[in-house]
Amino acid sequence: MKNQDKKRLAKFRKKLAQLRVAKGLSQRALSNKCKVGHGKISKLENVEDTNLNLTTLFELAKGLGVHPRDLIDYEVGWVKD
Repeated sequence: MKNQDKKRLAKFRKKLAQLRVAKGLSQRALSNKCKVGHGKISKLENVEDTNLNLTTLFELAKGLGVHPRDLIDYEVGWVKD
């Protein structure tokens, strides 16, 4: 995996954990609110080289009660403000 991709995924991991904690949810509680297993959520938040697909992004957003863009609302590195 490219270094730039690792950085983007690190930002996603941080954002996912921040939103989950802000909603007062454990990883297991989030798993119960969507179709993503607890183990997958743990990996997404903690493992550097874990990637995700679009359907997983949508399920996580549903479980968190947010729009999917809220999970990826961070500087991606190729867009300049």
